[in-house]
Amino acid sequence: MKKIYHTLFLLVITTLALAQTDAKLLTQLNQEVKDIEPKMIGWRRFFHEHPELSNREFKTGAKIAEFLRSLGMEVHYPVAKTGVVGLLKGGKPGPVVALRSDIDGLPITERNSLPFLSKEKSTLGGIETGVMHACGHDGHMAILMAVAEILSKNKSELKGTVKFIFQPAEEGAPVGEEGGAALMIKEGVLENPKVEVIFGLHIQSLLPLGTVSYRPEGLMAAVDAFNIKVTGKGAHGATPWDSVDPLVTSSEILLGLQTIISRQTELTKASAVITVGSFHGGIRRNIIPEEANMEGTIRTFDADMQKKVHEKIKLTATKIAESAGATADVNIMIQYPVTYNDPGFTEKMAPSLQRAIGKENVKVISPVTMAEDFSFYQQKVPGFFFFVGANSPDLKLEKQPTHHTADFIIDERCMSVGVKSLLTLTLDYMNMKK
Repeated sequence: MKKIYHTLFLLVITTLALAQTDAKLLTQLNQEVKDIEPKMIGWRRFFHEHPELSNREFKTGAKIAEFLRSLGMEVHYPVAKTGVVGLLKGGKPGPVVALRSDIDGLPITERNSLPFLSKEKSTLGGIETGVMHACGHDGHMAILMAVAEILSKNKSELKGTVKFIFQPAEEGAPVGEEGGAALMIKEGVLENPKVEVIFGLHIQSLLPLGTVSYRPEGLMAAVDAFNIKVTGKGAHGATPWDSVDPLVTSSEILLGLQTIISRQTELTKASAVITVGSFHGGIRRNIIPEEANMEGTIRTFDADMQKKVHEKIKLTATKIAESAGATADVNIMIQYPVTYNDPGFTEKMAPSLQRAIGKENVKVISPVTMAEDFSFYQQKVPGFFFFVGANSPDLKLEKQPTHHTADFIIDERCMSVGVKSLLTLTLDYMNMKK
């Protein structure tokens, strides 16, 4: 009996000692986060001022690769066209933990008065456009670079290996090209060495500064794209009775698609959204054209519902067209799966966020209907994805800084919250694997 008590006593003492060591290390790392913040803000502003579109992040990728090499890492570049992978081997054996940042900008002309405003121009589909980091990817890069530098300085304390993944084309590859997380995986980013778990974050401009938000199960929606081509019969605008008008028919289809969500989908089970974002037909006001085209997206959180919505879109479009004497060709393209935080893994890692920034600052939120190609990694290995709040009264904004808009803006102090969160998640997971 004395032996058992002695063993238990030693176990408790050892556990407390380990906890104390971890606390000391976290305190040290928090100071390093504070010290690196000015440099991190500088990185973010550089990327913000010089954004590049998906699969065209040539200067961005080169700068990141150069930085990781300066830390003494093994660096693979380019991966999946313009991506970068850095490998940091710790001083002790342990698991391979992957941390991921996206690096691409958006075809948006920035509209604000920032001193580091983007003035970059590019072309997309033959159309000239401004380029802007309007979704926080500039901040994501800066956060992951800061994590890389801090962990590199403390690699002797690491019980495992960290794989830093800087991924292009999260917003979607150009038409006819592969890209993004799917191509990174295809080119072996989760292998050699094999990744055990992966963590990722997203700056959220509508959530409060100083907070982190997550959700077990579906956090962000699956997104699919659809094209509908309606073919009718052309005629003079003066004699519409000679036509089978594809514009009127397409309008009826567009309205019909909305009843799939409002009247045919069990929304108490999971959310779903159908959006038509592009509608084109005809080139002159007095000519009824032969065809019209519409494009849109489908967002769902449930696989059965996803399948049902796809079937309903095809049925609705083809039958409405048929009733008008026209035809509808429907093409649905699977894009991103649900960004899904495994409940067991999430329960294990959520306390790390609380340790990083305080329990009162960590929130569980409802799912959001935006999508993320981080979801592809989660299909291969356990992955935990969360939001970092970036909105504060100090910004003194007249309207909300919505993502994917010309007015998007963040409070840069959010980046330190992101760094602390990723550092704690990484170290805690490694310590769990003793």
